[in-house]
Amino acid sequence: MTITRQHFILIGPILSISFYFFLASVGISQQGAYAGAITLLTVIWWVTEALPIPATSLVPFALLPLFGVIDHKTAASSLGSHVILLLMGAFMLSKALEKSGAHERLAVYMVRMVGVSSARKLVFGFMLAAGFLSMWISNTATTLIMLPMALAILSHVDNKKLKTALILGIAYAASVGGLGTLIGTPPNVIFAGIYEEHTGMEFGFVDWMKIGVPVVILAIPVMALWLTRNMKLDHEIELPQPGPWRVEEKRTLIVFGLTALAWITRSEPFGGWSALFGIEGAGDSTVALFAVVVMFIVSNGKGGRLLDWPSAKSIPWDMLLLFSGGIAIAKGFSASGLSAMLGEWLSSLSYLPPLMMILVLCLVVTYLTEITSNTATATLLMPILAVAALSAGYEPTAFMIPAAMAASCAFMLPVATAPNAIAYGTGEIEIQDMVKQGAVLSLLISSLVAVVCFVFLV
Repeated sequence: MTITRQHFILIGPILSISFYFFLASVGISQQGAYAGAITLLTVIWWVTEALPIPATSLVPFALLPLFGVIDHKTAASSLGSHVILLLMGAFMLSKALEKSGAHERLAVYMVRMVGVSSARKLVFGFMLAAGFLSMWISNTATTLIMLPMALAILSHVDNKKLKTALILGIAYAASVGGLGTLIGTPPNVIFAGIYEEHTGMEFGFVDWMKIGVPVVILAIPVMALWLTRNMKLDHEIELPQPGPWRVEEKRTLIVFGLTALAWITRSEPFGGWSALFGIEGAGDSTVALFAVVVMFIVSNGKGGRLLDWPSAKSIPWDMLLLFSGGIAIAKGFSASGLSAMLGEWLSSLSYLPPLMMILVLCLVVTYLTEITSNTATATLLMPILAVAALSAGYEPTAFMIPAAMAASCAFMLPVATAPNAIAYGTGEIEIQDMVKQGAVLSLLISSLVAVVCFVFLV
C-alpha cells in the first residue's frame, strides 16, 4: 500500500503518542514530554502537509495550553508578537511595490548597469537584480518577477547552458538575496522572534544587515561564476524598454526608500532617530506599519492610492500563522525545560573548533532543508539552538544566525525552496541540472555563510 499525505493525519498522532512515552521513559519531565510530542506532531503535519500548513500551525495554540505546557494567554501572545507585525507590514509594503510596477523597472536598470555583452554579465546582472529585490520583497515574488523577463530574452537564444544558468541563477539569487535583511526571508524572521523570546532583547534591522549584506555581496558573484563557467554568448541581448517613469512608481519608491532609511537609522548611529526624538518605544514593526498607513494615504496620481485593501489583503496570511505557531512552540520548549535539556545535549558541539562547529551546523541545516521546508526547519531548530549555544558558552546568535541563513541555501531540489520550484516549473530545467549545479553551490554558499558568521559572531 502506498502511504499518502492523508495517512499522516493518523500516523502523526500515533508517532507523537509513542514519542511522549519514550521521552517519559528516559526521565524527561511530563511537561517536557508533552512539549516534545506536540512539536513532533506539528512538524510531521508541516513536512507531509497532511493538513494545510496554516491549519497545522494552529496545533501548538490548541494543544500546548490543553496539556498545561503554557497557558492560553502565553500561547496567544505569539500571534501578537512584534515580529509578526513587522512581517505583516513588510508583506503589505511589497504589495505596494508590486502594484506600482516599480520593481520591474529597477530590475531592468540593474541588469543594464552590469551590461549584457557577455553570458557572464547577463547572468550576473539578472542575479544582482533578483538578489537586491529579494532583500525587500518575498523570494517567491522576486522569482516570479524576474523569470518572465529572462524567458522572453531566452526565447531568442539557442543556448541550453545559458538557459540553465540564467533560470537557476535567478532562483538561487532570490533565495540568497533574502539573507540581506531581516524581512528578506522567513527563517530570518523566525530567528528574530525566537531570539527575543529567549533573551528578552530585540535583534535590530541593522544588526542583521551587518552580517546578511556581506553574505549576499560575496555569494552572488560566487554563484554567477560557477553557473557561467566556460560559457559564451553568440550575440548581443536586447532588454525590454520600461518606458517613462509613472507618478505611482516615483511615489512608491520614495515611501519605500524612506522606510528602508528609517529601519537602518532607527537605533544607529549614536542611538539613531529613536533616541534623538525620545521615542525609544518605537521598533522596526512601528516603522513598517507607519509606512503601510502612508501608502494607503498617498495618491497614485490616477484617483487611487499607492496601496489599496484588495492588494494589501492578498498577503500570505498563512505564513503569519506559521511563524506564530513556531513562536508558540518556542514558548512551550522554554516553559517545559525541554530547550535547556536539548541544549545541553547539543553543547557537545563546543568540543569542535568554533569555525568547524559552525560549518557542520550550516551543512547539516542546508542539506536537511533540501527535503523539508526551510521555514519548518528553522522553526524547529531555533529554540533548540538558542539554548545549545548558551550551554556551549556562546552567544545564541553564534548558532542561530548561521542555521537561519543556511536554511535558505538549499539549491539541489525543486522541493527545497519556492524559487527552486518555480524555476523547475518553467519546463526549461532538467532535475539533473538542478542537482548537479545545486549540490556544489549548496556546499559553497553554506561554507561561505559559516565563514562570514564566524568572522562577525564568534
